[in-house]
Amino acid sequence: MEHTTDDERLTHDFDPTVPETFTSAHEEYKRLRAECPVAHSRAYNGFWALFRYEDVVNVLKDYQTFTTSVQNTVPKFAFTGRRPPLHFDPPEHSAYRRVINRFFTDEKMAALAPKVRRDAAELMQALVDKGEGDFSLEYANRFPPYVFAEFFNVPKSLSVNIKEISAAYVKAIQEMDDETVKSLSLKLYDIARTIIAERKANPMSPDDDLTAALLEATYEGRPLPEDMVLGCVRQLLVTGMVAPSVILGSIFVHLATHKDIQRELRENPSLIPAATEEYLRLLTPYRGMARTPKRDVVIGGRLIKKDEPIALVYTSANRDEAIFPDGDRFILNRPNIHRHIAFGEGPHKCPGAPLARMMLTVSLEEGLARTKDISLAGEVKMTKWAEWGVLSAPMTFVPADRR
Repeated sequence: MEHTTDDERLTHDFDPTVPETFTSAHEEYKRLRAECPVAHSRAYNGFWALFRYEDVVNVLKDYQTFTTSVQNTVPKFAFTGRRPPLHFDPPEHSAYRRVINRFFTDEKMAALAPKVRRDAAELMQALVDKGEGDFSLEYANRFPPYVFAEFFNVPKSLSVNIKEISAAYVKAIQEMDDETVKSLSLKLYDIARTIIAERKANPMSPDDDLTAALLEATYEGRPLPEDMVLGCVRQLLVTGMVAPSVILGSIFVHLATHKDIQRELRENPSLIPAATEEYLRLLTPYRGMARTPKRDVVIGGRLIKKDEPIALVYTSANRDEAIFPDGDRFILNRPNIHRHIAFGEGPHKCPGAPLARMMLTVSLEEGLARTKDISLAGEVKMTKWAEWGVLSAPMTFVPADRR
């Protein structure tokens, strides 16, 4: 039997850097699921990518074999320090997750909900009153910082600044501009230090403030290390900014091009939570989350060697026809919708899922209640890998009849 060289093994099966339309990536992923579900790309210094649901979920659950501590994204961009809990495996990550999870309970979400709705209504009404605008720039990019400010107990001006830095940071990652990535990451660290210093100078109850809770928390009888608390706050600064903006743009582009869904959800607002769940599956924004094998593994008949990064393409897995029949279609109340992995799976499943669901549901409710028609008015511009979704979406809005 002939030995396969690395040159032969590390093929170039797809190019994640090609410009995309609203549908092109999904067309490519459908082909890859059928023809090359375990693929290799030479982009971004070389990486593997899994496109089928079962393969992605198996890796997410097997943290003993596939670590998040080496490279948790493709391309790699964690150059400025380890940031728990995302960069840690269990059990080390659990001390941080326990604290974070306390802030996403039903009770906490219920207390936050009126503020989230107030901000959504204000931003949405301003756009509807104009009659036209770029939904992504004027709503989807502005709403998450407003919510973040309420959740994190920081001024809106600071939150908007974090969003601006985060957007430039993601752009630099996509362009593999490592020096800019590092400098912007250090700016975010400085902001995290400022937030921590403010909490120390003006303490808040650890029941009411996540930063205060991290400062008070212990692991094995000792306070969490200061540099790791800093890393955790720094991680949280960006996590809640990018994905909500991207998927909100995608949802409203889909609505604008599917008038039947607009009409159905306007007439039956009680269906909107179910629509949110289907949109999370259909328009999943994550495709660059990654793991690194601690030993050589074989997936789908292909040898992946120790330390070779693997991208877990949630965006593809959530349309896998083996799990979600007719996966490219929006179907309300899918019988197995709970199986989608828009928020990941396993020990690193996103703790912020309840807040993300609320943001999407409220945006749909406010957007549909305030309009009787939403239409596209220009070219939709898409993000680049590692996110999938909409960056720019010119739209027109016909206001709802005043009662």
